[in-house]
Amino acid sequence: MTTPVTPAELYQHGLQLLLDKDVPAWVELWHEDGVLEFPFAPEGWPSRLEGKAAVGAYMRDYPDHIDLHEFPEVTIHRTMAPGTIVVEMRGVGRLVKTDSPFEMTYIAVVTVEDALITSYRDYWNPLAVSLPGADFAGTH
Repeated sequence: MTTPVTPAELYQHGLQLLLDKDVPAWVELWHEDGVLEFPFAPEGWPSRLEGKAAVGAYMRDYPDHIDLHEFPEVTIHRTMAPGTIVVEMRGVGRLVKTDSPFEMTYIAVVTVEDALITSYRDYWNPLAVSLPGADFAGTH
C-alpha cells in the first residue's frame, strides 16, 4: 500500500493491520509523542498512554487475547478540525483464552499529523469487561 494521505485512509489501513495481527506495523502509524486515551477505562486500567513506545507495549500482546475477524461496520466522520476524524465501528472476533465470541462497539476521535497518529481517544464500552469469561485486562 502507498503511504496513506488522509486521516481516514490511515485509519482504514490501521484496521487492516490489526486484522492481519501486525501490531508492530500498526504501532509504526504512531507519532513518537502520540497519546492514546481511554476516557471510560475502569479502575486499574490505563486511561492514558503517552508516546509510541507506551502504545506499542500496551498493544504488543493484543492478538494473544483478542482474535479480530472483521470490522463489519466502520463509519468515518470528517470534522472541522484539521486532521481529526470521528470513527464509529464494530469489531467482531473471539476471545483467545475462552474461545468465546467477541464483539465491541467503539467510537474513536483520532488526530493525524504528517501521516502519523498524534492523538487517539478510544471510547469503548467498559461494561464488556465484566462479561463472564472476559479476560481483557490491558487488552480491551
